[in-house]
Amino acid sequence: MNPARGRFIVVDGIEGAGKSTQLDTLRARLEAAGLGVVCTREPGGTPLGEELRELLLRPRAGGIAGDTELLLMFAARAEHIAQVIEPALARGDWVLCDRFTDASYAYQGGGRGLGFDRVVQLEEFVQRALRPDLVLLYDLPPETGLARAGRRGAADRFEQEEYEFHARVRLAYINRAAAAPARYRVLDAAAPLAEVSAATLAAIDAFLAEHRPGQGPVTADAAAP
Repeated sequence: MNPARGRFIVVDGIEGAGKSTQLDTLRARLEAAGLGVVCTREPGGTPLGEELRELLLRPRAGGIAGDTELLLMFAARAEHIAQVIEPALARGDWVLCDRFTDASYAYQGGGRGLGFDRVVQLEEFVQRALRPDLVLLYDLPPETGLARAGRRGAADRFEQEEYEFHARVRLAYINRAAAAPARYRVLDAAAPLAEVSAATLAAIDAFLAEHRPGQGPVTADAAAP
């Protein structure tokens, strides 16, 4: 990889895992290390992507066919990569993304039961060589995550799915992480918030130490907002 190119870090997990809170923690740590940081999300991240996000998350009578859902996700992703992710990485920024293609494997491949072959095909077509450098997977039981999500307000279309759907989603995530342990860090999102944040910082410090040789991790004092 070109040493001037930025790094691509994804946070992912089932509903209610607390990803958004940890994105703020990660951003502060990376900015304290003197890095340019772009925070974004999927589906979304671009004007078109946000329109598709609204379509995908809004509850609707009759739902959306699984293949349609998958294709819309990758349509938003193609725009996101072209307009936000690749330009940021090329100029040396680090990209923090709330969900990426692991979510398609988990939600459409696992949760919807579409299987993984067509996700692989779309991943190769849309992303070419682009893959996250690090995925922080926030794991917790579906009942805990759904209870948390329910306290945020009205449930979106995915949050309204039955427990078994979310159990399949969680299993797909765990299997993805187990198959590529060098890329994934699985964090216990059911732990108290302070512990989850500490584990998040430990994971990103280790990544910084490895990918910024000679500089080491940022100290907690230096990274404090």
